[in-house]
Amino acid sequence: MKAYVVGGAVRDELLGLPVQDRDYVVIGATPEEMVRQGFKPVGRDFPVFLHPQTHEEYALARTERKSGRGYRGFTVYAAPDVTLEDDLRRRDLTINAMAKAPDGTLIDPFGGKEDLQAGVLRHVSEAFAEDPVRILRVARFAARFGFRVAAETLELMRQMVRSGEADFLVPERVWQEVSRGLAEPQPERMFEILEACGLAEKLFDGVKPVPQILALAAKANATVPVRFAVIAWPHTEGEVESVCERLKAPNEVRELALLACRNRLALRAVPLATPAALLELLKRTDAFRRPERFAQLCEVARLAALNLDTGRLERALAAAAAVDAGAVAAAAPAPADISRLIDEARSRAIGQAA
Repeated sequence: MKAYVVGGAVRDELLGLPVQDRDYVVIGATPEEMVRQGFKPVGRDFPVFLHPQTHEEYALARTERKSGRGYRGFTVYAAPDVTLEDDLRRRDLTINAMAKAPDGTLIDPFGGKEDLQAGVLRHVSEAFAEDPVRILRVARFAARFGFRVAAETLELMRQMVRSGEADFLVPERVWQEVSRGLAEPQPERMFEILEACGLAEKLFDGVKPVPQILALAAKANATVPVRFAVIAWPHTEGEVESVCERLKAPNEVRELALLACRNRLALRAVPLATPAALLELLKRTDAFRRPERFAQLCEVARLAALNLDTGRLERALAAAAAVDAGAVAAAAPAPADISRLIDEARSRAIGQAA
């Protein structure tokens, strides 16, 4: 029984990046042997164990055979006779198919180090085509490292889209990869790759970013909901709703994206808007009850509209929120007048402050 560090930890160490987590592949062992040595089994689809002290993941070397469509359509074989090279061959990209022996020796049967140095994302074997999630992973790694995709890998990805294999992507897995790609330093590269292989049209149906603006959002270290809303900004509410449904985007992402495209024109008009119009925008965006989301919306507007000054709107919220609505209500001659009088008081406050 021998354990090797594999995958991302080896890749990142060669790139000089900090290694957050180490995954291990175990050669020559059975699940029973792992349990006897104190490892805790946690794998659902294949034998994965947690180290009793470090809690790092140790997986038995395995091979996979295609048995159905999509990323779940695999039969896994894990046994002591599976070699390290067998295990590495099933991985997606050469830069992720390297291992490090206990003595520090690099095991690199597929040229991952050379591709890493050249900045190339290349598939390990034709088995790449059996898992459509790998298309998204390639796009995500392009967004992380800025690497180019090897011509033969891009062509294989195109074939996967044309063949319909990509139609079996599970929405939750799609969002998982897309959100990770959005969070990377160059998220616009993810969309470039998905566009090049034909998957962008299937997933986003024309809702795509302005590359320079998405790059600006990444440079500003914006959150994933803000980055997604920046993409949604120039599109219609119906288009954005459709994409959010297809991707099963979380509520916080969906709400901010729809808020951005729904109020785009009003936000652009903020510099010249009347106090009444500013108040109406604040009410329509639920700014009084959800100031944190309103702050995100202002950030989206500044990024998507290229440095639109939202200061006037932010001052308007501060002034309107400072109005003592309880006192106004108490002084109202009749209950029917309360809402109107509060709005009038808030409009006056906005006019003085904004």
